[in-house]
Amino acid sequence: MTSDRQRAAQPEDLNRFVLERLNAGDVDGLVALYEPDAVLIVPTGRAIGHREIRAAYEQLVAARLEFAPGETQPAIRNGDLALTAVRLAGGGATVEVARRQPDGTWLWVIDQPNLLG
Repeated sequence: MTSDRQRAAQPEDLNRFVLERLNAGDVDGLVALYEPDAVLIVPTGRAIGHREIRAAYEQLVAARLEFAPGETQPAIRNGDLALTAVRLAGGGATVEVARRQPDGTWLWVIDQPNLLG
């Protein structure tokens, strides 16, 4: 991760960053939102770890889709864990689990980007 890339000070920041980075085609920036052994749910199952998450985002970014913002819900926190979610414009929803890192920033550990779709 480059040092000039903004990091999530709050768990809700992750949802904003993923949208910005998807629309910018920033695969490295997307991968940087996850812990090294995180799980991302993809249409074919699961992407586990940075290598598989990178491959999933490379395919998504290659499709050159435009992603619309949804309605970010307030994070539900319990210590160093947070449940984040977004109501998507098309009626779906995302749900994620974030963990506070030793430096106080947040990264996703589990990401389900299409819970209801």
